[in-house]
Amino acid sequence: MATRARPLWRSLRTAAGSLIILFVVVFAAVTVTPVVALRWLRPPTTSFMLQQRFIPRSASRTCERIHYRWVDWEELGPHVPISVVAAEDQRFPEHHGFDFDSIANAFEERLARGRVRGASTISQQLAKNLFLWPGRSWLRKAVEAYFTAVIELCWPKRRILEVYLNIAQLGPCTFGVGAAGERFFAKSVSSLDRREAALLAAVLPDPVRLRADRPPAQVQKRAAWVLDQVARLGGYAYLRKL
Repeated sequence: MATRARPLWRSLRTAAGSLIILFVVVFAAVTVTPVVALRWLRPPTTSFMLQQRFIPRSASRTCERIHYRWVDWEELGPHVPISVVAAEDQRFPEHHGFDFDSIANAFEERLARGRVRGASTISQQLAKNLFLWPGRSWLRKAVEAYFTAVIELCWPKRRILEVYLNIAQLGPCTFGVGAAGERFFAKSVSSLDRREAALLAAVLPDPVRLRADRPPAQVQKRAAWVLDQVARLGGYAYLRKL
């Protein structure tokens, strides 16, 4: 009886192993293919745009229209890219998708003060906005880390920043700096001045509640901090290595 059980167990283990391998291959094909394609193609939409359009959250309504207009890197102008990097991820040109120093500092701050401070890089935020959903679950963070690694492997840094600037939410139903510049300042993104670019970067932590065109005190204070950080980094020249 034991002799017959062994071959059955081996067969089940082999079948389970084959299913796991098949799942990994299919998952990799389904997830890597769009990442590779978006290395060259403009994203027609994102997961966050679709959720804003079709899934109401609490008492808020869905967006009747999504404001989104793609702007190529050459047309982004000098102020917006460096303002966003200064505000969100100052080590962006140096890391490979994960800023472990910021993660460690955020973890220490949480232990010391009980505060949860974001430590996501631009690459991580790009992965989340493109493919995932809001929230802080371990599952979402694990999938986010996977997509971040694939994006960093497949895309150059300039492309990562270009796509992020074009899909990041910057206001209610408004995604990307092109749409935000037109909607909030009646300007093309390349025409925005330093302060306007800093105001856009300042609302990124909470773009649904905060407005760049009618900035409350906290946005004005953060925008002033962004301008100081831009100067400390050396301005747009900091991104020439991308």
